[in-house]
Amino acid sequence: MLTDPIADLLTRIRNALVAGHESVQAPASKTKIAIATVLRREGFIKNFDIVHDGVKRTMRIDLAYSGRKQPTISGLRRVSKPGLRVYVQKREIPRVYGGLGIAILSTPQGVMTGQEAWRRQVGGEVLCYVW
Repeated sequence: MLTDPIADLLTRIRNALVAGHESVQAPASKTKIAIATVLRREGFIKNFDIVHDGVKRTMRIDLAYSGRKQPTISGLRRVSKPGLRVYVQKREIPRVYGGLGIAILSTPQGVMTGQEAWRRQVGGEVLCYVW
């Protein structure tokens, strides 16, 4: 049993990028699928698939690399943790590295980037930063 499944997903992605793997597998959940959707839409990962293995669901995430095997993700940081949740209002949404990165938020309208939440004028829980 994992205490923080989102941090586990981010760590698996970070370790696979450092090792130079083409893809990584992680247990699937609705929140993790929503995070992977945001990462794919923003161009940080190529694609992801859901693999059904009986009752268990697993995600296979295809990692994106630029020229000369440089990963498109240079950093991942978990912000809101189970012991300390971080919530922001619509006017407090953070900018990551001056707009070069993204903040992923869980809002009442779903999981989205900080910029999209700012446009929709909603706040929520800051899940992680990606740059």
